[in-house]
Amino acid sequence: MQQIWWSYLCMVESSKKIILFDGVCNLCNSSIQFVIKRDEADLFRYAALQSDVGQQLLQERNINTNTIDSIILIDPGVAYYVKSDAALQIGRHLKGYRTLSRFLNLIPSSLRNIVYDFVAKNRYKWYGRKDQCMIPTPELKAKFL
Repeated sequence: MQQIWWSYLCMVESSKKIILFDGVCNLCNSSIQFVIKRDEADLFRYAALQSDVGQQLLQERNINTNTIDSIILIDPGVAYYVKSDAALQIGRHLKGYRTLSRFLNLIPSSLRNIVYDFVAKNRYKWYGRKDQCMIPTPELKAKFL
């Protein structure tokens, strides 16, 4: 069973971009719902940072969640993006947000990440958190790893 699961993940990983997110964060969950509604090309798959799949993907890329506990976009075989770079890369693929993402990308990431880190640091205080990771509806289950 483990081998079948790993083969499936490798197949998905090679054809889809993977968004890792904080599964207990209300802001993060809302953001994922926002992306799902606008992902017309069905380009993205999702996994909570806390999940087994999320932990495996982080470990393979040597990403330390003590320093990066926010959104991570994995573009298999290409690169991975964190913080505001991840958000803007995701936005480039969402209808209605391509131009905004390109415009904001003109701002140096060091400046964008000051704002990003401020929001990330306060996200639980402002938006709250769940006791456990979100459970996708049956319709969305195929989009989650």
